[in-house]
Amino acid sequence: MANLLRAAATWGLFPWRGYCSRGTQGELSKGFVEALKAVVGSSHVSTAVAVREQHGHDESMHRCQPPDAVVWPQNVEQVSQLAALCYGQGVPIIPFGTGTGLEGGVCAVQGGVCINLTHMDKILELNLEDFSVVVEPGVTHKALNTHLRDSGLWFPVDPGADASLCGMVATGASGTNAVRYGTMRENVLNLEVVLPGGELLHTAGLGRHFRPGLGLETDRLRPWHLPCVSPGSRKSAAGYNLTGLFVGSEGTLGLITAATLRLHPAPEATVVATCAFPSVQAAVDSTVHILQAAVPVARIEFLDDVTMDACNKHSQLNCSVAPTLFLEFHGSEQFLAEQLQRAEEITQDNGAFHFSSAKEAEERSRLWAARHSAWYAVLALRPGYKGYSTDVCVPISRLPEILVQTKEDLKAQGLTGAILGHVGDGNFHCLLLVDPEDPEELHRVMAFSELLGRRALALHGTCTGEHGIGLGKRQLLQEEVGAVGMETMRRLKAMLDPRGLMNPGKVL
Repeated sequence: MANLLRAAATWGLFPWRGYCSRGTQGELSKGFVEALKAVVGSSHVSTAVAVREQHGHDESMHRCQPPDAVVWPQNVEQVSQLAALCYGQGVPIIPFGTGTGLEGGVCAVQGGVCINLTHMDKILELNLEDFSVVVEPGVTHKALNTHLRDSGLWFPVDPGADASLCGMVATGASGTNAVRYGTMRENVLNLEVVLPGGELLHTAGLGRHFRPGLGLETDRLRPWHLPCVSPGSRKSAAGYNLTGLFVGSEGTLGLITAATLRLHPAPEATVVATCAFPSVQAAVDSTVHILQAAVPVARIEFLDDVTMDACNKHSQLNCSVAPTLFLEFHGSEQFLAEQLQRAEEITQDNGAFHFSSAKEAEERSRLWAARHSAWYAVLALRPGYKGYSTDVCVPISRLPEILVQTKEDLKAQGLTGAILGHVGDGNFHCLLLVDPEDPEELHRVMAFSELLGRRALALHGTCTGEHGIGLGKRQLLQEEVGAVGMETMRRLKAMLDPRGLMNPGKVL
């Protein structure tokens, strides 16, 4: 760390880089590639064009040049050696997980080495009594829950795609269960991070698994959520919350090589309900009223009429083509019956129709599979078109206003798009379809996205609830946090990454 601090003063913040390791054609020199192979083995390094292009983009429309090489380390020691090698030679470092991001977070805007962490896929430690688990970066949330199936515990943060858990940490991911169980920020207890120069940091201390700065009495979740707070998640007030610094850092401060995560008791019983509404306003009003009535929903998802039409066609559902809520409740059988009845009463007061529920695991899985496949369902509405996804988050009280206005904006701009999201915590997404051969339409899509972000900021919300900043929302971040906030972030970045080589071009 001392070396990095001294280097910060010498190198400045983000200097021009000549890449002394590059050849004259803009590629990495042969000697440097051989040095990479010496660290991880020849079979775990590739400079093939197809492999590089595969690692040069995520699920977003953001495109740029691919990395100059892709490497697959097998352990944290190799990650540390790779980081030190690249940093010493002035080569950018781009961490890569499953590539399911939506803001261009893996794009190699200045070339460099892509470090694919998926071969590090071990569950290192499971502490059942302490409700915690330690995972390597290649473990996905589905793989973890499969491993936990007979333990009575589960990890509830579910972004939809089968993302890697450390990638979810890096983007500050969220998902359908956040209204009850929180986002990644509330469920990360400790991180092992390789800093740019190769040094190893344990953000809460080696082997510790408590929640820095948080305990039951200060938990973000409402009182009726407190039973979901794992008793093993002890609190700590020791120093700065370094763990929180790296959650949502998008690979710009270091490479996350292990995460200690908070687990939760698996619910005794689960029931899913769906109901359709005559308007967007009625559906969102129901969401607000359910939360105000302290009905303990585990998930409450909004899908507009476009999304429902797409899901019906793609997933063979037979739901009303109308604004719809998907709800899920966790608890005992008696508890679920009471809460289901209360939710039905509230939604019917707002004009809901076709209220139905499902307790059987197969039917519940079918409904949520349709919800999680909404991205692909919407894409199928216009074959050959590309999808552009953006998200914002606003206070619950402003949710009806922004959703109704967004629907009107889509019509006014003549755009084909769907609205859906995790409305229980004020977060929603717009999935827009774009003709890749029509630059004017793409311009309208980008203008719509910026308008939506600024509308959320005007309502005291955020320009992104879970996608992250990446390449696409850097200007909106400046508007959100202000000049002092941006300068503080730049100083933190300069201290940890004085050469600006960690995933350059993202966030700042």
